[in-house]
Formats: sequence, structure tokens, C-alpha cells
Amino acid sequence: MRPLKFLRRSEGRADPAPSRWAYRVERLWLRPRFRKLVKFGVPIVIVAGTVGGYFANAERREDVSLALSDLRASIEARPEFAVNLMAIDGAAPELAGEIRDVLPLRFPVSSFDLDLEEMRKTVLELDAVAEAALRIRPGGVLALDIRERIPAVVWKHDGRYDLLDESGAFVATLEARGGAAALPLIAGKGAQDVTPEALDLVEAAEPLGARFLGLVRMGERRWDVILDRDQRILLPATSPVRALERAIALSEAQDMLSRDIAGLDLRNPKRPTLRLSHAALAAYHEIRLTGVPTE
Repeated sequence: MRPLKFLRRSEGRADPAPSRWAYRVERLWLRPRFRKLVKFGVPIVIVAGTVGGYFANAERREDVSLALSDLRASIEARPEFAVNLMAIDGAAPELAGEIRDVLPLRFPVSSFDLDLEEMRKTVLELDAVAEAALRIRPGGVLALDIRERIPAVVWKHDGRYDLLDESGAFVATLEARGGAAALPLIAGKGAQDVTPEALDLVEAAEPLGARFLGLVRMGERRWDVILDRDQRILLPATSPVRALERAIALSEAQDMLSRDIAGLDLRNPKRPTLRLSHAALAAYHEIRLTGVPTE
């Protein structure tokens, strides 16, 4: 047995067990989320509060804004960011002049002040431009790479002549047909919308040589091939290239187009029809009436 004196001394010693609040804090600190909140959340709140308190003053906000503007201006004004000239590649002199007119830049200009995508859209609005690419080359050069539309056909409509590219896009207006005599001629309403088909017909008509004069769009649905001597080949609305090749093959085999006919009607592919000229038709009627052809 322990003496009573020892028991009385032990009653006055402090309890080594943690208090209730200390125990709860220790348990809370063991949670990863709580530790992250204390380590990161509290500093962020302190910094945000400090910055917010500083910028709560309108004069301080204005001072900071002016300082940032001055810093940006000083950077943009540096010589290495200056654009001093514009180089246009792939464009004819006339088109290059039009591009310079629609992009009235005053050099030197900071590259930060140039909206290259907006400038590209402006250049593409020119009829003669098919593609455009802009970039700033080392040395302060604004480079424009241009691909012009290449005229492929002449479209006659409403008393004027327009140059179209292979897709049917407008290129320029001609004063007269002679300005592009080497290009094939198409005519009629809606012909520009089917320019690729017209080019296929022009290629198929190469065996006709100089006899081929052009194509006329009829009713916005089919083509007529115009030949010299006022002859026509009326093509169907579907598969016109195949029908033209067939007509040329018949002509080569039977010398059909060199005869006194007004045209060949192929609108019904199953029943090709020859149209006689007025002189041939008159001679035909004379033969039927008298049995003797006229001189």
C-alpha cells in the first residue's frame, strides 16, 4: 500500500491529457482539406484583402492604369516592333495598286496596331483576289502573298462582257469582246453559276476547232453550242458533255455538221433531230411539189 502522504501530493499535479478544444483542433488538423485551406486559403484571403484595400482608392487605380499604359506604349514603340514597308507578292501592278488603296497604311507603324486578319478580309473583298495571306517578316516588312483569280471564260450578259474564273467568280469587266478574244465565250442568264460545266463543254468541243463560237445557257437549265454558219447543237439538261461528244462523233463519221442544216437537236438523247436551214427546207418543199430541185 502507498502511503497517504504520496496520495495527497499526486492530487495537486496537472492532468497530462489534452483539453477538449485542443483535442478537436488536433483532430481537425489531421484532415487534408483543412490543412490545404490553412496553407493556401488564408494567404490568398490576406493578399486579396490587401490588394482590394489598395485599389479601393480611385486615384490609386488611375495611377496604376496610367503606369500600365505607359509601359505598353514604351514596348510598342520599340524599333524592333516597327513595320516600315509593305511587300506584295503574286499580284499584277494594277492589283497591287488597288491593294495599297484599300490598305492606306502610314509607315512606320507598330505591329501591335495591325489587325492582320481584318486586313486579310479587306483584301479578299477585291474581285481579282482569290487568296491572301499576311505576315510580318523580320526587318519590319508587312508581306502580302496574293493569288489572283485567273480569267477562264468571258460571260456576255445584259449588254456587257465580264471575265470569270474557273469557279464562276467575277474577275473584271471588259470594254469589248476583243479584250479577251482567246477565252471562250458563254452567254445567258445563270451561265456564271455553271462555269465548270461550261469549261468541260469547251474542252469537249476542241475537235470543232474554229467553228466553235461559244455556249448559250437556255432557260437556266441547259446549253446550246453555237457554231459558225448559224448552226447550233441543242444539248440536253443532263449529261451535256456526253451528248456533245456523241454529236461530234456523228459529224466526223457522216460529215453531218458540214451539211446545209440549221442545227442538231439532242435534247432527247434517244431521238436526235436535224434542223434544216431555210434554204434547205425551201429546196425540200420544192422537190416534194415539183420533183425538181431549184438551182
